[in-house]
Amino acid sequence: MRELLVATSNSGKLREVLAVLEGVPFTLLTLKDVDAGRDVEETGATLEENAILKARTYGMRTGKLTLAEDTGVEVDALGGRPGVHSARYAPNDTSRNEKLLQELQGVPEEKRTAVFRTVAAIYDPVTGKVSTCEGVCKGRILRELQGDKSFGYGPLFFVDELGKTYGEAELEERNKISQRGRAIAKAREILLAEFA
Repeated sequence: MRELLVATSNSGKLREVLAVLEGVPFTLLTLKDVDAGRDVEETGATLEENAILKARTYGMRTGKLTLAEDTGVEVDALGGRPGVHSARYAPNDTSRNEKLLQELQGVPEEKRTAVFRTVAAIYDPVTGKVSTCEGVCKGRILRELQGDKSFGYGPLFFVDELGKTYGEAELEERNKISQRGRAIAKAREILLAEFA
């Protein structure tokens, strides 16, 4: 059975990704299972560039088939920010959410629309080929955190399709409609079609 490295050091992301990949005919490895060196710096100008950078770098370092992703929340009232800089918008989840709320002070409900976007990349060190796919979920940014079942901007991101925030949704429910769940489901199809 071929090994697949899921290259993220974010425990929340890892839980979501592994849940979607459950049952695939690969031996799933995490960064804790391999000697992958230091974290890859996200220097890309887009989510896709960062996902490819991480997948390729970790894949080359370890010699393993590698799946990586990058995710950002794009807020319409902020011209699409924080976007690719979502993880580096502020030092931690609490300060990122506080900064986002501060920047949206005075913005009316109907203008607080946002899109969560994930780009996943699969790198094959045998062929050097990279495959990418994307998942998107539309919603809006609330005025206060709701729920503690997700991480990052999840407790602020209200999904009309769910009728609640990611923070109020169970993992299985969230993975069916979330940007990461959708991107990793597509990545799963690529893995099964091309590598299984």
